[in-house]
This record gives sequence, C-alpha cells and structure tokens, in this order.
Amino acid sequence: MASEMVGESAFILMLVLDASTLSFSTRVRWFAICFVAGFICSFLGTALLWLPKGIFAVFYTLGNIAALASTCFLMGPLKQLKAMFEPKRLIATVVMLLCLILTLCAVFLWNKKVLAMLFCVLQFLAMTWYSLSYIPFARDAVIKCFSSCLA
Repeated sequence: MASEMVGESAFILMLVLDASTLSFSTRVRWFAICFVAGFICSFLGTALLWLPKGIFAVFYTLGNIAALASTCFLMGPLKQLKAMFEPKRLIATVVMLLCLILTLCAVFLWNKKVLAMLFCVLQFLAMTWYSLSYIPFARDAVIKCFSSCLA
C-alpha cells in the first residue's frame, strides 16, 4: 500500500514537472533569451582571456550553462534531463558536466589558469559533441570528415 502511494506520488510529480504552462511563444522567447545570454557570456569569456584570476573561465562556463538551460524552455526540464542521459549522449553529457565543474575548480580552488583554459576547450568539444547528437547522422558526418582529413 505504501509503495503504491509512493509510485503514484512520483508519477504525479513527473506529470507536473513534465507539463508546462508556458505557451509556445513564451518558450521560444525564453529559449532565445537564455541562448543569447549564453552566447554573450561565452564570447565575453573568450574576450576576457587575458584578465587575471581566470574570469574568462567563469564567463565561459556560465555561458555554456545558460545555453544548456535554454533548451529546457523548449523541451521542458524533465525531458531535457532524460534526453541528456540517454545512452547515445551519456558520455558527452558526463564529460561536459565534469568539465564545467573542473573549470570552476581550476579557477577558484587550484588557481591554475592554464588548466582552466584546457577545461574550457574540453567544454567546447564536449558541448559540440553533445549538440551534434540531436542532429541525425551529424556525429557520423563529423567522424567521416575528420577521418578523411587525417587519412
């Protein structure tokens, strides 16, 4: 009886989180706002590369987080999380999230600017690979392109 109530509560919570009261135009508007804010932060992070204390890494990481959050407005947060951890995106998601965390650790805990720059590059690569997973056959095309260039 208790496990049945827990299962029912979890189902109701899932419906609430999955359903959105936002209209399509509101979703698109907030997607655009977050995406543009993410782009601006990432651009500022790149432009501020030579400032002390790794400010660039903070802006770059915030930009990537904002860009990732922007898709939550289109898909909904629960669908976004489910999609992020699908088997075909799992490695890219884990690497991307790990690089986001490690970039901030390199700046604030370890005070290693070069390491933060490396993690920013890895963030870019992981975010690109993650984004390509949403486009049919895009990853295959990139792999073929690079393998033909390197062959």
